[in-house]
Amino acid sequence: MRRIARAPWELLKRAFGWLVLFELRNKVLLAPSALRLRRLEIAEVRRLAAAGDRPAALVATVIATHRRPDELRAAVRSALAQTVRDQVVVVVDDGAGLPELPADPRLFAVSLAQNTGVAGVVRNVGIRLTRSRYVAFLDDDNLWEPDHLERALAVLESPQGPDGVYTALRRVLPDGTERDVLSVPFDRRRAARESFLDTNAFVARRTRALRFSRLRRTPEVMPREDWELVRRYSRGHSVRHVPHATVRYLVNPASFYTTWSG
Repeated sequence: MRRIARAPWELLKRAFGWLVLFELRNKVLLAPSALRLRRLEIAEVRRLAAAGDRPAALVATVIATHRRPDELRAAVRSALAQTVRDQVVVVVDDGAGLPELPADPRLFAVSLAQNTGVAGVVRNVGIRLTRSRYVAFLDDDNLWEPDHLERALAVLESPQGPDGVYTALRRVLPDGTERDVLSVPFDRRRAARESFLDTNAFVARRTRALRFSRLRRTPEVMPREDWELVRRYSRGHSVRHVPHATVRYLVNPASFYTTWSG
């Protein structure tokens, strides 16, 4: 009897993919909080934009952070060390206060007036504060190889190049040892069933579609906002995989489940 009751659900998963169905459920259940966070996001962009010029370069790297000073400094150093010099690095702190950061004219660091607890909102503020043609993303506990942006932009700016690219992830354990390399060619249908898309490896042309979900995703809420962004962006934009590991991605429970509240 239980198997019969589950049959429609299994058919829907096969037809649309379980990640797509879970995200539809998220949008229904979590929509009220997203509306409030959208208003907060707009207000923060206006406040911060009024304080100075919006940074511009060929590519803007957005780093969202919250109470990880040492990890943040390492992430910022890896972003500033890119072989592509025509970039700005925008650090957006989620209301906890910024640590001392390297003195570099390409670095812009701002802090939200209050803690939102939603990584997507923090990243959206960073996107909206810049005027760059391309946008890249780096979490405050991950690192880039020096050629990350160079390899991505070589594909993006090639004749008939795509709108977005993502490179391979070199996944490392907390002790620094390598676990594996995640390198999966882009397949939108496969992405409906497998979460292999991560924005630490994603560089994309700025369009209205390049914004993160504002849903409040607790550790139990799947899929993550990285998956949602890339899959939604690919609905109207071409996305291509670059099978070269340019991201050192920390595989650590504390990385996935760090609370942003308070």
